[in-house]
Amino acid sequence: MRLGVLDVGSNTVHLLLLDAHAGAHPIPAFSHKVELHLSQLTDEQGAIAPSGIERLCYVVAHALRIAEDKGSEEMLAFATSAVREAANGDEVLAKVREETGVELEVLPGPDEAKLTFLAVRRWFGWSAGRLLVLDIGGGSLEIAVGLDELPDVMESLPLGASRLTHDRLKGDPPGPEQIRELRRYVRHEIAKGVSRVARAGRPDRVVITSKTFRQLARIAGAAPSAQGLYAPRSLRARDLTEWVPRLSQMSTAQRAGLPGVSTGRAEQLLAGAVVADAAFDLFNVEVADLCPWALREGVILRRLDTLVS
Repeated sequence: MRLGVLDVGSNTVHLLLLDAHAGAHPIPAFSHKVELHLSQLTDEQGAIAPSGIERLCYVVAHALRIAEDKGSEEMLAFATSAVREAANGDEVLAKVREETGVELEVLPGPDEAKLTFLAVRRWFGWSAGRLLVLDIGGGSLEIAVGLDELPDVMESLPLGASRLTHDRLKGDPPGPEQIRELRRYVRHEIAKGVSRVARAGRPDRVVITSKTFRQLARIAGAAPSAQGLYAPRSLRARDLTEWVPRLSQMSTAQRAGLPGVSTGRAEQLLAGAVVADAAFDLFNVEVADLCPWALREGVILRRLDTLVS
């Protein structure tokens, strides 16, 4: 069957179509992305502005038409932190449902971590042992650790790259004191969960997922996307430590000129690097492997598992 996954994230609305059946490797068939930056379309009260809701409805309706044209049999639509934490989140969901007929499932932060962990486990398999999975999204940082298909510990922290850039970094590039304050804040938030993660046991493998980590790995020398999904890619702590001060001195335009960095994500790359550097340091990570599967694939795998049962 051809399944559609519509991911309404803090940065992008991403439609992914896959050909899949129970017990088989899902095969990507089509991908469509729109950089909406929903987390930045909020007012001082944290509500998504009417213009943002209108734009979201248009993008969702367009994605639905694409999915239908491409033969999707079922649409799995979900939203993450931008809608979950919006002061008017219920209003946003109701408007999308009214205008498009699409029922967005709002994923709690721990569920994001759990489903991403599931995707990583299926990608690397049981031989990977105990996994520590880190995922920097636009609105939040997900942390999960465990030995089985579902993690023993799940953390979701308000440390997304887009959120931190919008709330805490002004100027292009931002000033040194802003970056120092961001670094203190990020490390304080991550440190709260270090002991809980440590009690789950030392990981045999650390895995990173999603766009921010992909870009950081790429600028640190990882294989480009043209080499395919199966090219091994990793990110070392020492490379992060070197790149954070370099990124802090670059303008957005200069970051956009780095290999693998898109124009739409260049502004928030510094905040993402600060979060990544802090997580590696506080969890004593020397090197992490990049996984091409993340939350969207986890949603698909969860749906396929229900077909088996």
